[in-house]
Amino acid sequence: MRYPGLDLLRALAIVWVMFFHSWVVGGLGPDWSWLSRYGWMGVDLFFVLSGFLIGQQVLLPLSRGLPLRFGDFYLRRAFRILPAYWVVLAIYMLLPAWRELPGIEPLWKFVLMMMNLGNDYSNPAFSHAWSLCVEEHFYLVFPLLAWALMCRPAAWKVIALAAVVVLGGIALRAGIWLHDTAAEAAGAPERNWFIEDLYYPTWNRLDGLLFGVLLATLKVFRLPLWHRLQQHANAVLVAGMAVVALSLWLFRARAGLLGNAIGWPVLSLGLALLVFAGAGKRSVIGRWPVPGAGWLAGISYSLYLVHKAVFNGVQVQLGETIAPLGVAQVLVYGVASLLIAALLHYAVERPFLKLRGRVLTPHRAPGAAAAERA
Repeated sequence: MRYPGLDLLRALAIVWVMFFHSWVVGGLGPDWSWLSRYGWMGVDLFFVLSGFLIGQQVLLPLSRGLPLRFGDFYLRRAFRILPAYWVVLAIYMLLPAWRELPGIEPLWKFVLMMMNLGNDYSNPAFSHAWSLCVEEHFYLVFPLLAWALMCRPAAWKVIALAAVVVLGGIALRAGIWLHDTAAEAAGAPERNWFIEDLYYPTWNRLDGLLFGVLLATLKVFRLPLWHRLQQHANAVLVAGMAVVALSLWLFRARAGLLGNAIGWPVLSLGLALLVFAGAGKRSVIGRWPVPGAGWLAGISYSLYLVHKAVFNGVQVQLGETIAPLGVAQVLVYGVASLLIAALLHYAVERPFLKLRGRVLTPHRAPGAAAAERA
């Protein structure tokens, strides 16, 4: 079943990220900076959505006592993620003029999905691939961890693991922040340690994926409770917006200690409540489809891959021509990004998804259809 609320959240996430990356073309201006300031949170919404959808895909067969087909799972992920990613990566490497900024990390880091680890942010082109690396690491480890936990399942194990991830993440990020700020004050060589040490590494960004998986665990293993809670989906939606608002306050200084210590789990909790409200038909965001949201959600991965480079290309080719439009320039950048993303989606993503269906559907684990589009 397809839920309009999840399509809407995915569409909002990609638009929010695009507003944030408007810095590539000089930003939206002071009057509209509120649209872009917190746009990086769109990536965290993607993390929660991925944790929820992939969590169901992995947990459903395990909950029914069926074997988890690891090869099927990893091939499914590869067909979904790699073709469009490799096309865009090839363009970045072979056509430097395509890049939004000149410097780029070595090719092997992108191929091995490790550019978010040991990153040198003085080479920032295609840097938004960091989030894809985090997700790939999640895809690699989570099925193994879920299988191990299900060998002798117990609720306390899930609670303990979640507590370790949340509390350990708070302690780790706080420690890194205190260490790096002390080193900076002591005259260490200047670098963007916030991005390199805190924002990009996988071990600091597990909260969104965790909360998404916890939602999936609730739906798979406590379905009657899930349905009872769905009766209060609008109240959950309001609570989610309130928690997200709290996270905005915590991150009022984006690189500050308060946000980076406890802001991530608070933000992830708020976004998870929004995803819960969207994963049914009882909330105002889940009851009716928003025109265009489903299509935008469908091309969101391709749009994420190409939008920064398209922004740069439009600025190079049309910057002086569209400058008099002021903030309305965003429409030109947005339409151009949609066109290129649609081309990538229909020419690369869709054919490989169809091929995936022909190759893997006969061996699909029961229940995997719940996250077929993930």
